[in-house]
Amino acid sequence: MLSVGEKFPEFELQDQDGNTVSSKSLAGSKYVIYFYPKDDTPGCTTEACEFRDSIGRFRGIKVFGVSPDSVASHKKFADKFGLPFPLLADEGHRLAEACGVWGEKSLYGKKYMGVFRTTFVVGPDGKIEQVWQNVKPDGHAQQVLESLG
Repeated sequence: MLSVGEKFPEFELQDQDGNTVSSKSLAGSKYVIYFYPKDDTPGCTTEACEFRDSIGRFRGIKVFGVSPDSVASHKKFADKFGLPFPLLADEGHRLAEACGVWGEKSLYGKKYMGVFRTTFVVGPDGKIEQVWQNVKPDGHAQQVLESLG
């Protein structure tokens, strides 16, 4: 798992509209990038809708959701809930792996590989300013906002 002070990995991923978003295009900007397991599931929907509802309070700081779902899945999810920020398709989970948020999980005794719900604040210099691990979706957007001042 990456920690505060480390450089956020370089990436280039497509959003729900097929636009390419890259770490290079974000250089010089502060942004929030949150990793979530799956589109249109209860916890992920709660988290996304909280970011949606508070997006205006981020005052120009971009917010990105990332999961291993496809561009088409992200499009359906964003449209269904009116999400006003990019959802990035990390289908090969390369970015999740580079961030240390991909690994073995367990549900009802069954083991599988998946995303650990984690949020990073990345500074204009590309270095991680804050990390939340094992995020509880309810109230998380407010936590992030409070940390940003």
